[in-house]
Amino acid sequence: MSVRQSLLAILDQGPCYGYQLRAEFDRRTGSTWPLNVGQIYNTLERLERDGLVERGAADEAGHVYWEITDAGHEAVKEWLDSPVPRQAGTRDELPIKLALAATLPGVDVEAIVQRQRRASLAALQELRRVQYAGAGMSTGDDDLGGEELAWRLVADALIFQAEAEVRWLDHVESRLRRHTPHALSLEISAEKPRRGRPPRAAADARTGA
Repeated sequence: MSVRQSLLAILDQGPCYGYQLRAEFDRRTGSTWPLNVGQIYNTLERLERDGLVERGAADEAGHVYWEITDAGHEAVKEWLDSPVPRQAGTRDELPIKLALAATLPGVDVEAIVQRQRRASLAALQELRRVQYAGAGMSTGDDDLGGEELAWRLVADALIFQAEAEVRWLDHVESRLRRHTPHALSLEISAEKPRRGRPPRAAADARTGA
């Protein structure tokens, strides 16, 4: 998630001071990604260094208002017009853990999958129970305010991700059952690996890139 572009997009609506930016970020994202004030000011200083924002006047309470520059306006437009790139491969601990476990002799991978499914289902049920803090103000999807709509968009994404994880765990279990544990285990290879990273073509072939 790009804090940099998110804060810049808010400043595109008008000048804000640090705490105000944090509050605006929370109400536009359903408070699902907490930012601390130090992170916001560090980001603002980097945006200032890059010529995308500048410090404006302070009010009587001492709040310094940050303003977006013309280059900042262009950066926001470019960000909104561009798709979010997806990382090649995965750094998600769960598939890496299960892949490794499947190759370790004597490890009950199906038991690991079952424990994970119970935890994932519990997390999914909790996500479905969570209600918007202002629930009851609207009468249906056509009557949502901006803050509730933003919260529901993020909540829906989390629910869909949790549902996908449960379906994937079912698939993992089905795939594992088609093999005997002995056929999946790997012994430590006696072949000495070459120094350095594997050639790009080989790495791409393994990741399907």
